[in-house]
Amino acid sequence: MRPSRLHSRAVTLPDAPPIPPRCAHCGLRASGAFHQLAPGELGFVEDLRSATERVPAGHALIREQADGGRLFTLYAGWAFRYKTLSDGRRQILNFLLPGDLFGLQQRFSEGATYGVEALTDVSVCVFQGTRLWELYRAHPRLGYDLTWLCAREEQMLDENLLTTGRRSAVERVAVLLIHLFKRMQRLGLVDGDNGCPFPLTQQHMADALGLSLVHTHRTLRRLQALGLHTLDEGRLVLRNPGALTQLADYATQPLEPLPLL
Repeated sequence: MRPSRLHSRAVTLPDAPPIPPRCAHCGLRASGAFHQLAPGELGFVEDLRSATERVPAGHALIREQADGGRLFTLYAGWAFRYKTLSDGRRQILNFLLPGDLFGLQQRFSEGATYGVEALTDVSVCVFQGTRLWELYRAHPRLGYDLTWLCAREEQMLDENLLTTGRRSAVERVAVLLIHLFKRMQRLGLVDGDNGCPFPLTQQHMADALGLSLVHTHRTLRRLQALGLHTLDEGRLVLRNPGALTQLADYATQPLEPLPLL
């Protein structure tokens, strides 16, 4: 069995991420993974969008403590939210996949309370945060969707706190693998062999799980030796998702459509 490699360089996807089209032609909305909007709501979201951007891997979308106010929806690629200590130690808070909204907290604080970095090359939709009250007033269902997304993020952060606070190293790695696998499955990014893109380095995983790089590497090799997964060259294959879910003590959620701004 070929072991996972101990690597620290980010994996960059070979093709540039697509520029987001007009909302009416959005590939994410057409995927079935997200709620459909009424024509008036869709038109409002289109008007709310102020720009589209491509950002290379390793570059900042939001810098810690920076003034901002823009909201983002990730259209293509991977990113992550993080916080750092004064000596440079980093905690990755969560990973962002297509359809995820971020930047809302900047509207309620003096400067960004976290940073967001592109893990791969990404493309994003940019929205005017100053018009949030207009969204709630004119389109209550969109306001409810925004509230729902905030509650979902809180739920995921609760799970992350449980993972870093109480789960063992094996359970931590297992829960990260199955959680991201399930999220990609919702987006239709899992193939018939239970394989999917996985551009995280082991350093990203260590920073998300509160483990050392060496401990993360050893734990991945242990899970691979048990026949639960293979991970190589930016591709994850789950050999036994059920066993991995049980090992992680992870409660899976139904794959229902999500809100999308």
